[in-house]
Amino acid sequence: MFGQSAGLPAGSKRTRLALPIFCALLAACTSGPSAPDDDAASYTKDIQEARAEKDRLYGSDAELIPAARRAALLPLKYYNVDPAYKVPASLKLSENRPVFDMPTSTGTNRKMQRVGVLEFTLQGQQMSLEAFVEAGTQQITSLFVPFADLTTGKDTYAAGRYLDLKPTPTGFYVIDFNKAYNPTCAYNPTWECPYPPPANRLKAEIRAGEKAPPDLHDIKAPAA
Repeated sequence: MFGQSAGLPAGSKRTRLALPIFCALLAACTSGPSAPDDDAASYTKDIQEARAEKDRLYGSDAELIPAARRAALLPLKYYNVDPAYKVPASLKLSENRPVFDMPTSTGTNRKMQRVGVLEFTLQGQQMSLEAFVEAGTQQITSLFVPFADLTTGKDTYAAGRYLDLKPTPTGFYVIDFNKAYNPTCAYNPTWECPYPPPANRLKAEIRAGEKAPPDLHDIKAPAA
């Protein structure tokens, strides 16, 4: 899905996924019963190890970061891990999964279907994010959740960030903004990356997840 590939090379069809190892590493890390402090430490360690693995992947693939830019961009920049940005959510399904055009970084549109709206509470505020799949998707294996917030264009990438969620049979989810990451076009402009729709522009600072690349703060945000 989009989040796992973090975008597509401009003008191309589907390419290999860039982040399955990142996601799989997090999913594979489990532990037995432990005290809350131990759980927090283990959670932080898992996130940090996944970030280190992502640095390794991005440092060895010229399609993700051109070799000439790696010294400036790696290691990738993040907020400190904060468990307070990991919250429960419920998915309110859309009727008939409406299709619409989602603008992208190359000036083209991508046809997307809205699966539903994720509703959650963060820092005492009720919030929501729309979840998507590519139009025509028959079997949903991942929900694509692009978003922007009040750090966008400041501390974080001006074109927004992404989350991936595995579908659940219950409609209950966990949104973890510590796993929020930049689209691949943040590091290589030849990739085509969808912009978050207006409904996914949060009126709060999400000080978690990936920060903006150090040399790309002048990228313009998409028009409202």
